[in-house]
Amino acid sequence: MNRYLIVGLGNIGDEYRNTRHNIGFKMLDAFAEASNVAFEDKRYGFVGRCRVKNAELVLLKPSTFMNLSGNAVRYWMNEEKIPVENLLVLVDDLNLPFGTIRIRKQGSAGGHNGLKHIEQVLGTSLYARVRFGIGNEYSRGAQINFVLGEWTDEEIQQIPEKLNLVKEIIPSFCLAGIERTMNQYNGK
Repeated sequence: MNRYLIVGLGNIGDEYRNTRHNIGFKMLDAFAEASNVAFEDKRYGFVGRCRVKNAELVLLKPSTFMNLSGNAVRYWMNEEKIPVENLLVLVDDLNLPFGTIRIRKQGSAGGHNGLKHIEQVLGTSLYARVRFGIGNEYSRGAQINFVLGEWTDEEIQQIPEKLNLVKEIIPSFCLAGIERTMNQYNGK
């Protein structure tokens, strides 16, 4: 039985619930809901479990806050004995236009503090990620306010369609592998 750790990045707390920075949580929540998975409050995060054919998935929403996400990821990888090639991180991306979904098998943190911390703690950037473009419609010096700001009404209407795509990407990653998943879903 292959095991996978699927991590949605975000910040805990009601004040962050509908912010752009929490789209990683939203992506994981959409998949969990479609899979009838409930999250339990565990060490370093909220954890859910499900199976997709012969794959066992551990779903994680770190409770460490974004900038310390690596602590939760390392703990659950060790706890569940999941190799780095079976790690998938769902994350927001300022460098992609709003609503663009990009799957990568590795890469730089691109200025994202959650990814930076995961890379620092794991000692590698060789892990898969699904990036959700949040755009960069902010004035100079206003990046933090934009990222921690809430979605516009227009964006809110478009998000569910993108989340449906993520609900397909996660099982594809676990069953078909990162290469086939990238070929099938990048550019959709």
